[in-house]
Amino acid sequence: MGTSEPFPVSLSDLHFPSTEQQTISQTLSSLRRSALSITNRLRSVQSDASFVQEVADHYDLPLVANERCGSWYIPPNAKAGSAYFKSTDGHTGQWDFSFRRLNLQVFPVAREHGGCIIVDSTRRGKLMPDALSKTVPIWCAVVNRALFPSETDYHAVEFPPEYLPASEESQIENRIDSFVQSLKDLKLDLDNLRQQLTKPIRVAWANRSYFYPTDLPKDPKYNLIVLCSASKRVHGAEMSEGGYIQGAGDDSEGWAHGLTPPVFWANQPVLFSTHEEDLPSVIQDLVDEHRRQDTGHQAILVAPTKNLYISQTDPSLNESGRYDLVIDCNGGPEAEAVQGNPRRLNLGCGHSKLGSRDLRKQLDKVKEFVETQMAKDPSSSLLVTCETGKDLSPAALLAVLCLFYNDDGEFITSPASRVIEKQFIRQRLAWIVSSKHDVNPSRSTLQSVNAFLMS
Repeated sequence: MGTSEPFPVSLSDLHFPSTEQQTISQTLSSLRRSALSITNRLRSVQSDASFVQEVADHYDLPLVANERCGSWYIPPNAKAGSAYFKSTDGHTGQWDFSFRRLNLQVFPVAREHGGCIIVDSTRRGKLMPDALSKTVPIWCAVVNRALFPSETDYHAVEFPPEYLPASEESQIENRIDSFVQSLKDLKLDLDNLRQQLTKPIRVAWANRSYFYPTDLPKDPKYNLIVLCSASKRVHGAEMSEGGYIQGAGDDSEGWAHGLTPPVFWANQPVLFSTHEEDLPSVIQDLVDEHRRQDTGHQAILVAPTKNLYISQTDPSLNESGRYDLVIDCNGGPEAEAVQGNPRRLNLGCGHSKLGSRDLRKQLDKVKEFVETQMAKDPSSSLLVTCETGKDLSPAALLAVLCLFYNDDGEFITSPASRVIEKQFIRQRLAWIVSSKHDVNPSRSTLQSVNAFLMS
């Protein structure tokens, strides 16, 4: 990692508003803003990344980022993959196994290396995020029971030592069998998933306070998943830590001015040599340059179909001619590329919740487009895109799967006459989640699809 520069902590490093008189409250606010500067956040990330590398060296396992926060602490060339475990699924009384975030992409990494290290952090005062203390342990227990029912030694939920009340551990344990049944109800190919993982999972924790269990090595009998909380636990204010910020990579949209982990890791010398007041403009230039050099996005095939693809909107994909049909959820109907082209459909949906409401009104067009165009040639390839590739496009594709595809992933020439209910929709969504692991349609977006399909 190299030697980290000291955090700016001297009085001359702090930036105060240029007012002649300040109240004590204003002074304290100025001190806090200076302690939470971009530079301090990036220095803190750099420091935490050094600890993450120590954990990787100790266990000799690859690093997997629990997005979005985890990627800040892993250099891109050391990042073996991404996971999407939500802390909210571990909140007290809300424990859950997410069927929108199955995280099956962790299986091949664990199989190849005998396990992996999942990296995350949390903000001031906590030892670890709920994702690492509860969400991932729940997920591991469900996976073990569903895929390795005879390996009963691995069926209990493993918890960090003396961290949760016994009553909470018991309540979580009592929910696992219902989560296992719900996973089976998705009708995924469990034999195939078992082959992807090959062995049950054991859990360990690594943080600044302890490695637990202390001497748990890799072993041919199991896959070892180490849950690493990158940041040092801070009980007081940031000012008391000389500028160190716990969980500095958290909620980066509020402080990073568009900076992303790949841009940060590629440009550390520039960022750390820039004065604080100049950082926003320098960051903008670096982000713009990175975007210009981006080689484009890859479309993902949604299995078990052989002709449905999903991607973030990318003109090079839309115009490549590689796909027979294209639906762009955000593209405006006035776009020149679709003028007079019956094999392109632009829905013109807005952003965020507005986009979810817009999609509900446009799904009739999606149904008509697929019914008309694919009836001519059921083998036609269809690419569905939106600005993120995570919200509207998976929702539009979900409607297509529910209406026009059978259980084997084959196109049927007219909309299904079967009654479509929530469990069926959940099964089809699992196809998309299993194929493109970062999709995450919002609750309002899924409600729009459900309302359309079940009306």
